[in-house]
Amino acid sequence: MSVELDATTYIHAKPATAHSYILPAVLGVLERHFAGSAKGAVFDLGCGAGGAAATLAEKGYCVVGVDPSSDGIAKANVNYPGLRLNVGSGYDQLSGEYGTFDAVISLEVVEHVYDPKAFTSTMYDLVKPGGIAVVSTPYHGYLKNLALAALGKMDDHFMPLKDHGHIKFWSRNTLGTLLRDAGFGSIRFEYVGRIPAFAKSMIAVAEKPL
Repeated sequence: MSVELDATTYIHAKPATAHSYILPAVLGVLERHFAGSAKGAVFDLGCGAGGAAATLAEKGYCVVGVDPSSDGIAKANVNYPGLRLNVGSGYDQLSGEYGTFDAVISLEVVEHVYDPKAFTSTMYDLVKPGGIAVVSTPYHGYLKNLALAALGKMDDHFMPLKDHGHIKFWSRNTLGTLLRDAGFGSIRFEYVGRIPAFAKSMIAVAEKPL
């Protein structure tokens, strides 16, 4: 992850535009997971400039995060000095440094990753047995792809001319396979941003077996 995202820069440290429809669903997932118990520890894998991590911290979660962008982490540390957000990669041995967590979130990151199997292996190691991984990524499905093609929006959607843009395009089937191959089980999906067939993003919630 470090190679492809080290040079990513951030205009600000606020939650990204996509977080306006992703974060409410993620917060709902976490609230249901922790229902009846104290809010636990959450690791933000690919935290960017810290906007999502800060939102979770405001809700009472203990949040730790890493991102390979030194620019993003610099902005995060200025704007959210109370959070433990460091430069780090999804290819690093993060569980050895940070331990394990009740939940790991990774929002709109996996589509940027050159080695997603190594990335999800790191994610799996960070999750406590019985914990969850929450992974969001732009949704791709037959009807949405057909609509994009019919409207001439494929180039805008796939962003081939953008540095550090999307290099992997996930469907429910391929993302589910990736998470199962990493060891996760009981995977379910939510769709956000539009009606499910044309959703902007999908959110996979994957449990680590006890």
